[in-house]
Formats: sequence, structure tokens, C-alpha cells
Amino acid sequence: MTLDLYSWATPNGHKVHILMEELDVPYKMHPVDIFSGEQFSDSFGALTLNRRIPVLVDSDGKSPLPIFESGAIMLHLAEKFQRFIPTDTAGRSSTIQWLMWQMAGLGPMLGQGQHFWTYAREKYPYSIDRYTKEGDRLLQVMEKQLSDKEYLAGDYSIADMACFPWVRIHKLANLTLEDKPNLKRWYGDIRARPAVDRGLALLREHLTGVPNTDSAHDVMFGKTQFLKR
Repeated sequence: MTLDLYSWATPNGHKVHILMEELDVPYKMHPVDIFSGEQFSDSFGALTLNRRIPVLVDSDGKSPLPIFESGAIMLHLAEKFQRFIPTDTAGRSSTIQWLMWQMAGLGPMLGQGQHFWTYAREKYPYSIDRYTKEGDRLLQVMEKQLSDKEYLAGDYSIADMACFPWVRIHKLANLTLEDKPNLKRWYGDIRARPAVDRGLALLREHLTGVPNTDSAHDVMFGKTQFLKR
């Protein structure tokens, strides 16, 4: 079995890093320096036209299978190893719903909140207010869900692993957990897991923040983010 993971130390990268460590299966990590623009290289572009990390290449078959989008990678791995996703219909559906909720809501909204609150060199009150309010609403959804559950879909699953790295950057998105005791308890429980600690440690030397340099900002937020032909 050969699993190759192309990633970087970001919330979307950490989601898959944590799952790989929880599964405790062999894999090879390939760092993709998104601050210097390695995601725009021809070799990485051959794996995903979207040119975003992470990408998993599963060679446990007749031909290598590249998979892009962190949620799709997590679902693939959970089903491949039959772990961290329930087998009953209701449990499986709930887990996938919360995974999709993270992909469609929590990640994009906290990502925008983080951008406008922390990284944008020009501060726009309207943008900050919009994403702070929506980010807080999403965290309140989690708070309510966790009021009578230990984890989002019942048992610890890929849904929790997907949401955790985005909740982790809440301060960078102008948000707080102090008024959300259920969410704060959930966050602490997950952070204490040894595999989560190992997942966060992967590529730690590269940090999770965008360096405050013109070149890094241009790569991450400027014209070079578009697909090169």
C-alpha cells in the first residue's frame, strides 16, 4: 500500500494530517510550500487542476488515484480503512452532513474571517463584521449540537477532525469560545488526543500563518493565485 500526501500546515492540511495519524497507517508526506507558489508548479498541477492542498495519491490499485479536496480525501480514507465513519445509515449520514457543513460553511467563513481580521493589509469594517457574525453563528450551531453529544455525530469521527482545525484558528477570525462551554469542552477533548497532537506537529516548522512579506501575500492573495496556462 502506498499513500502519498501533498500538503502544508494549514487548517485544511491539518484535517488530513490528523486523520492519517489517527489511522496509524504508513504514508509519505510531500510538503507543498504554498507561500512560495509551489502549488502552481507543473508537477502539482498534474495532480489537481485546482492547485490547492491537500492532495492524496492512493496507489493501492491498478493505477494511482489522485484525490483533491480535503473532505473527499477524509471520506475516501475513512471508507478505505472502515474507521471514523459509522456503518449504520443514520450515523453515516450524520457524519457526512457535518463533514459537508464544515466544507461549505465553517471553513470558508472562518477562512474569510481570518483573512479580513488578520491578514488583509487594508481593514474593511463591513467585511470584518460580516464574517465575525457568521463565524460566531456557525460556532453557536456547534455549541447547540454538542449540548447533548460528546462529538458532533455521536462518536468521534472525521466530522470532528474536519472541524477542529478551523475552530483552532478562532482567535485569528475575531471569535471566542469563552461563551460556548460545550464547544470549549469538545475542543479540549480533541486537542488532548495524542494523534491530534502528532497531526498538528507535522510540518509545524512551516507554521499556519501567511508570512508578512509582499511575495507571500502576492502568491496567496494576488494575481498568481489563478490557474496558469
